[in-house]
Amino acid sequence: MPSSKRALGQLRIIGGQWRSRLVEFDAADGVRPTPDRVRQTLFDWLSPMIEGASVLDLFSGSGALGLEALSRGAATATFVETGAQQARAIRAALARLGAGLRADVLSQDALAYLANTAQRYDIVMLDPPYASPLLEQALALLPRVLKPYNRVYLEWPKGRAPALAPGWSLLREKQAGLVSFCLASWQAPA
Repeated sequence: MPSSKRALGQLRIIGGQWRSRLVEFDAADGVRPTPDRVRQTLFDWLSPMIEGASVLDLFSGSGALGLEALSRGAATATFVETGAQQARAIRAALARLGAGLRADVLSQDALAYLANTAQRYDIVMLDPPYASPLLEQALALLPRVLKPYNRVYLEWPKGRAPALAPGWSLLREKQAGLVSFCLASWQAPA
């Protein structure tokens, strides 16, 4: 009986226009796509605002979150990834899916991007490498790129929740196995 388990370096888009399409990514350096069940929960949460949204997939890795957003109707997605091979794999997936005109893949440091871009986003996916201080550092820079009605997805290892500064509101939170995740929003403190 054949196994239904996907090969290392493959992910499945779970909803929208490209549902069930397999996408390859570079699995080197510990790149791990957000699990299917976590992505399903996230996009259930985002369903009222994903259509037509501008999305930033920061620390893209496999590109799973940005690809899923585009599949579900996001107008645009910007992928920011320092790994050259991962960025190439995201570009290749976008080309195969015919989404190249709706997306940009930038091979650069995520924190530098946040500090220098003039772009503003409705939705930001923030899933940096687990063993780094990048989640808190990105959260400090993130408000300058957010549109007024925004949603920010955060993912971290179980038991290591990030501290949220004033202005951040935690809208929903969940845990799946060893992964904790939430949907947050930022509004300038009064």
